[in-house]
Amino acid sequence: MQYGFSDRMAYMNGTATREIFKLLSRPEIISFAGGLPATEALPTAEVREIAYEVLSKEDSYKLLQYGATEGYVPLLKACKEYIGEFGVDVSGPADMLIISGGQQGIDLMCKSFLNAGDTVLVEDPTYLAALQIFNSYQAKAVGVKACKDGIDVSDLEEKIKKHKPKFLYVVPTFSNPTGKTYTGGNRKDIAAVTAKYGIPVLEDDPYSRLRFSGKKIDSLYSYAYEKNVVYITSFSKVLSPGLRVGVAAGDPEVIRKMAICKQGTDLHTCLLSQAVTAEYLARGLLAPAVQNSLPLYRERKQAMAEAIKKYMPEEFEHTDPDGGLFVWGVFKGCGIDTEKLLPHAVKRNAAYIQGSVFYADGSGRNTLRLNYSNATPGKIDEGMKALGIFFKETIAKEKK
Repeated sequence: MQYGFSDRMAYMNGTATREIFKLLSRPEIISFAGGLPATEALPTAEVREIAYEVLSKEDSYKLLQYGATEGYVPLLKACKEYIGEFGVDVSGPADMLIISGGQQGIDLMCKSFLNAGDTVLVEDPTYLAALQIFNSYQAKAVGVKACKDGIDVSDLEEKIKKHKPKFLYVVPTFSNPTGKTYTGGNRKDIAAVTAKYGIPVLEDDPYSRLRFSGKKIDSLYSYAYEKNVVYITSFSKVLSPGLRVGVAAGDPEVIRKMAICKQGTDLHTCLLSQAVTAEYLARGLLAPAVQNSLPLYRERKQAMAEAIKKYMPEEFEHTDPDGGLFVWGVFKGCGIDTEKLLPHAVKRNAAYIQGSVFYADGSGRNTLRLNYSNATPGKIDEGMKALGIFFKETIAKEKK
């Protein structure tokens, strides 16, 4: 049978990470491709206990019924304090919306703002799933140049004037994919130039709490001159990705539009997941759990840095993040195409994500993203050794 799929399907493909996840069922593959939190950091026992207790209450049937689109009230109250720790100061529930993971926040922003043919500005490189979502709305993503401190504000202003974007999307703290963090000064400049031209900003912040060195930096939202920043965060990296709980905060007018769009998507985020998350926060379990996970992430990041130094070719340069889950690498002056080489690397039982999928225009074919959070130091050393040997052999062949 021939199906009449929508035009938007021509712009959609499975993300690179989804395809790579298929490899994880093969135990011999050491994968640096995903963005999973460490299995050891998942609070299985605590969540089991809390889920049992919230379902043991006399009115627990309410958690199995339909709920308010805006969110479970105890969780909204807890989230006000939670996001306030990074300078996201909201007046109350009208400024917030509970979402089914941070990625839904991106989708609801698109539903609220984008028409076919509209432009979204992004840092080059940026989160690959965000690019896929923009494509699904038949919008055009245009990359803004990156700089050491964050994004190039002069290039941002030039592209605002040229493309008249509907909004700017950024991951300013421990960015996916680079691990980079924008400075306070860069955030202030971004806030100023977007306010000047009346451009909304979508700030995606899943990683801020995973800082294992350096000083805390407040959200870009906290620097906003106008109410033009929508802040989204999730509990996926600090509690559980499987619960699918996050929060969006911003101008009540925008949040209301996002809530209307959410009604047409899933009515509300799973009430049981919301109740478990709210109780986890109420018991004060999150802060110590995150604090206990940081030495693990620090150790694994250091293991990857040492393995890169030990095994990777001298043509490979990489970031050295103070937190988050990722290291970004660039091959300089050697003709490496990480997309073409990925299947061959997998045959060596090691996987990464090719960098081109993180660029709005598909460039960056000499780049890659490495995740260190979901492998032990021993596996990191083994996997990076396999990649190092492979890339050195490839470069040697290219030079012949």
